Amino acid sequence: MVKAMTRDTYLAELFKVYSLVSVLSDKNECKVLRVRNKKSECDMVVRSFPSAIAAYEELYKISSQNLPLIYDVINCDDGQIVLEEFIDGVTVSEVMESGNYHYLGTRRVIRAVCNALEILHKKKLVHRDVKPENVLIGRDGRVVLIDFNAARKISVSSKDTVIMGTVGYASPEQLGVAQSDARTDIYAVGVLLNVMITGKHPSEKIAKGKAGKIVRKCTSVNPDERYQSAEKLARSL
Repeated sequence: MVKAMTRDTYLAELFKVYSLVSVLSDKNECKVLRVRNKKSECDMVVRSFPSAIAAYEELYKISSQNLPLIYDVINCDDGQIVLEEFIDGVTVSEVMESGNYHYLGTRRVIRAVCNALEILHKKKLVHRDVKPENVLIGRDGRVVLIDFNAARKISVSSKDTVIMGTVGYASPEQLGVAQSDARTDIYAVGVLLNVMITGKHPSEKIAKGKAGKIVRKCTSVNPDERYQSAEKLARSL
């Protein structure tokens, strides 16, 4: 990882070798670009942030089937650039535009998400934004958890000082009630599981049978009553 220049200067140098394919996101001074190497024609994702996000440095060069490979993290004078593996696929949100998932399909996706979270949690990171838009299904069937913009280190602080996450998927502790930890992500996975099967938030409609029982445990208001690890949740499926 290299201490560099400004983000714009770095990107100007990058575009001598890469061409812009598309802008995947551009909001709040954060840009996500899909670029293509002019010689090899291989694609890559470039993320530009106004401040450093520790999660990307923690995941630098970690190889996992269920996480994108982070090629490099460049700390610039005015923020951070992340070079990330491009995965050709669609999000769970996009898949659900044509209908809800069956339980078996949901189980496969949720187990993969749990595997990704297990890696994050072992590094004392909490994702804090698990939702259909952040779960990517590759053309080859690979399931990948993406977007660590809201991720933070688990600390001994009494509560979160900055509210992050997506309404409906955010646990009570993410709303400033207490400190978020691994069980915060468990809550969001429970909501995700329910939405994939029913198309509804658990507060509107709970999945039937075993899935519903798992959802209830995941989304308990009391973190102590949830599954205490992603591994235990995965086993329950």
